[in-house]
Amino acid sequence: MESLVKFVQDEFVTRNDFPEFAAGDTITVYYEIKEGNKTRTQFFRGVVLQRRGSGTSETFTIRKMSGSIGVERIFPINMPALQKIEINKRGKVRRARIFYFRGLTGKKARIKERRN
Repeated sequence: MESLVKFVQDEFVTRNDFPEFAAGDTITVYYEIKEGNKTRTQFFRGVVLQRRGSGTSETFTIRKMSGSIGVERIFPINMPALQKIEINKRGKVRRARIFYFRGLTGKKARIKERRN
């Protein structure tokens, strides 16, 4: 049964080719919003907290600060509305899921940049 599901996902789900990113990276996600019969592109820029899942069900979580309030958004990697992903900064973190980042404020909330 699992092989059948994998076959269907590989055959029929369109795969987007986005750059490789990981937890700690600052990225900008451009996605399409439909309002009535109009569509527009909106972006969401923040720090990647995690990548989760594999294959077509893979998702990633981004956190940004809007004023003094933290806003998180979960995007499926194969969402048709995703237009592009830009990597603004590569972060150097030691974990794959940086949920501790939610509790940090001020200078402690900075992530060192990874030089390539």
